[in-house]
Amino acid sequence: MIKRAAIEKILWSIALPGFGQFLNGKMIKGLTFLILEFTVNQQSGLNRIIIESFQGEIQKAIQSTDYQWLMFYPCVYMFAIYDAYRDTFAGNIPPYSAFPFAFAAYFATVGVIYSPNLRIFGVLFGPVWLPMLFCFFGIGIGIWMKSACTRRLQSKDHP
Repeated sequence: MIKRAAIEKILWSIALPGFGQFLNGKMIKGLTFLILEFTVNQQSGLNRIIIESFQGEIQKAIQSTDYQWLMFYPCVYMFAIYDAYRDTFAGNIPPYSAFPFAFAAYFATVGVIYSPNLRIFGVLFGPVWLPMLFCFFGIGIGIWMKSACTRRLQSKDHP
């Protein structure tokens, strides 16, 4: 079960990468994640494409996106969340706990790559919505993989 403190740090990291590290007292790491977030956000045009996507201007969002920079964002974002979670437990977390975060980062990055062209049921989701959809898919696969590996590990411990 996730402690309340871990949930708080995860939520702050979701709000802005680096804030969870600040709450854990890891100022250098927090500042590093914050600088990375602002740099990638600025260089990729993320705030502009978020606004355009929310306004339904998907084609405009696609044209506004610097994909070389945006592909970096899911990994920074998910690693900052995982790192804040891990530090909350002082590194004493269950095995395979990184799986949901790693798979989410991977699938969200794949979503970024395919976002200018991939249509699902004829709908073009663009550089904000498709990576988010893929991220949730990655979280689900990561939770499933974590569960499967944990069961396997427990079955080896108790024959």
